[in-house]
Amino acid sequence: MHKTVNIIGSGFSSLSAACYLARSGFKVNIYEKNDTIGGRARQIKKNGFTFDIGPSWYWMPDIFDSFFADFNKTTKTYYELEKLNPAYKIFFEDDVITVGDCMDKICNEFERIESGSAKSLRKFIAAAQENYSIAINKIVLRPGLSPFELVTKETVLKVDQFFKTIHGEVRRNFKNPKLIATLEFPVLFLGAKPSKTPSFYSFMNFADFGLGTWHPKGGMYMVVKAMSSLAQELGVSIHTNAQVENIQVENGHAIGIKVNGVFHKCDFVLSGADYHHSETLLEKQHRQYSEKFWTKKTFAPSSLLFYVGFDKKLKNIEHHNLFFDTDFEIHAQEIYDTPKWPSDPLFYANFPSVTDSTMSPKGCETGFFLIPIAPGLEDTQALRAQYFDLMIHRFQKRTKQQVENNIIFKESFCVNDFIEEYNSYKGNAYGMANTLSQTAFLRPKLKSKKVKRLFFTGQLTVPGPGVPPSMISGKLVSELITKENK
Repeated sequence: MHKTVNIIGSGFSSLSAACYLARSGFKVNIYEKNDTIGGRARQIKKNGFTFDIGPSWYWMPDIFDSFFADFNKTTKTYYELEKLNPAYKIFFEDDVITVGDCMDKICNEFERIESGSAKSLRKFIAAAQENYSIAINKIVLRPGLSPFELVTKETVLKVDQFFKTIHGEVRRNFKNPKLIATLEFPVLFLGAKPSKTPSFYSFMNFADFGLGTWHPKGGMYMVVKAMSSLAQELGVSIHTNAQVENIQVENGHAIGIKVNGVFHKCDFVLSGADYHHSETLLEKQHRQYSEKFWTKKTFAPSSLLFYVGFDKKLKNIEHHNLFFDTDFEIHAQEIYDTPKWPSDPLFYANFPSVTDSTMSPKGCETGFFLIPIAPGLEDTQALRAQYFDLMIHRFQKRTKQQVENNIIFKESFCVNDFIEEYNSYKGNAYGMANTLSQTAFLRPKLKSKKVKRLFFTGQLTVPGPGVPPSMISGKLVSELITKENK
């Protein structure tokens, strides 16, 4: 008899786990509350425009390659990849930095900004590459069960980097504030301020400059579709519009889940939904973490997002664009230290139709705008409109064009939507930040300490936030379930 695993949610971690578990011989069912799969990586199609709702950066291509290789597949089996050149632009108040698709181009740009910085950059990225190798091969593939997982001959030599910060390391090597901002940007994907992020995480700089920025034709949702196709090839059953109401426990064991009023028995329960929400599906005595525990944790930001259809092609932009033309430190303080709506926010603008004509009607542009904000803020339509106006005026000024009268439509997504659509704790967008006290074995566990045969996966557990870490999280938890089944 095949053992059954019921999985809550259909994001990257859930789809990853489902594939590995099905390959190991389990009967796997996925239950997704929304009408389409993908969790935070769903897609909007409207009037010929295609928008990725959430993740839009394809970094660390080796992780995607490794996932599909585990099933004797390649990414080419499912989608077409293009390396972006340039990778992205960063708009400052008085200049624009263009990040090219190779180190030579990036070094030339650094040298333009600060004479002599290219040499420092090559040295910095070489060290970041070493950290990347250690992180991928020695750390992120560990299930976070024990502090001893971090102790290897390689990590012992790097131990000081877990107590220094990216903020300090970058400033030790570079003086120009624009170059500092460029090098601190990648760790924002880890969900914390550079001053709170261990310098070991410089490996994100190698992921950026060394491995490049890619685009799957048709958008990031093509990866979701690929993983879903693979899962179904392996025999996984996927159910949408399936609201999980509780996790049922008997004699200390998870025995199934109640979905839309119907009980579905199983041998293992795995939740890829928000970890805090997942525990609310249990009776209190079965929860590992109290409300106090969650309130003390550093969560990654939420986001105010806009999906905008333009009736013309835009000028002076690339596929990915960062607007760092205001004070980064002040915005960071307004996210992490004194949470409030930002006074003058940084923002990100993504125009996938610049490189992918399938994502907008001919002669039009698909625009995705993101302002990072603190989780748990008041979210009203009036605030959304106020910040859209603020952002679009700055966008027009920096890119030297008028676009307000070329908007066909716009839709927004913010704190209330993250809570409603994803049961996200305080409406966070990226899970729990990777600070020193929230790294590896210090993160919420993949395996419940209180309920046998109950497991968790995703951004709030190991290894952490982001698409590649979520895919790895699914693999790690599948190995724990397979091991427990023996």
